[in-house]
Amino acid sequence: MPQWFKSTIDPEDALIQEELKASCVFPRHIGIIMDGNGRWAKQQGKSRIEGHIAGVDSVRDIVEACTQLGIRALTLFTFSIENWRRPKTEISALMRLLIKVLKKETPQLRQNNVRLEVIGDMNLVSRAVRKTLEETMDETRENHGLTLTIALSYSGKWDITNACRNIAGQVAAGRLDPDHIDENLFASYLSTAPLPDPELLIRTSGEFRISNFMLWQIAYSEIFFTDTYWPDFRRNRLYDALREYQKRERRFGKTSEQLKTETFTNQA
Repeated sequence: MPQWFKSTIDPEDALIQEELKASCVFPRHIGIIMDGNGRWAKQQGKSRIEGHIAGVDSVRDIVEACTQLGIRALTLFTFSIENWRRPKTEISALMRLLIKVLKKETPQLRQNNVRLEVIGDMNLVSRAVRKTLEETMDETRENHGLTLTIALSYSGKWDITNACRNIAGQVAAGRLDPDHIDENLFASYLSTAPLPDPELLIRTSGEFRISNFMLWQIAYSEIFFTDTYWPDFRRNRLYDALREYQKRERRFGKTSEQLKTETFTNQA
């Protein structure tokens, strides 16, 4: 399996990155729904687990590219709560693969200033997986470059329900006045609270849905859909998504004219 970070960057790649970074419109946080490993494997005449293994190389390339671009946060939808309904053999193989990759690549993540975080219902995850995740998070905790978040055993509905439960507990205990509950307070109870909401959401494999991923957080995310299966999604496709993002006008309920006036005022 290739190392996560190459010692040098291709000159052409470096030029593209500089052009992208020169734009004043650049996402701090990118979320990716990594989809299509199984269909890629079927197309290649391989097993589903071979598709997941191939997908690891895409993870490596995208993490490296995001680090080079100075992206502050990258969240990868790795395994949903609904995915627990899949065949047990596939789930077991996936979890073994996750443990193997984390153990092998933790030194690279630590060395390249990447901090690992995880969101999701860890009560459903095996002790071995939790232990490996905790070890990697502990070893990379002091890193302050890219925050790489793995959404494992995660769903947006679970995240919102969990936040509601915790807020209700605070109200019941008399530690929180219901009149003080607003959007900002609610967001502080979500599993992604330390992160900015993703400005860009990418979905691979040609599907046009968000599959219960960060439902609250992506309220104003720009969404980039691509037919590319995840094992074939490499940095060139990430650059395409970033170029498309930079073309879009993010109005947040305002008109184009208001945005132009505000930009002119800020520049004056």
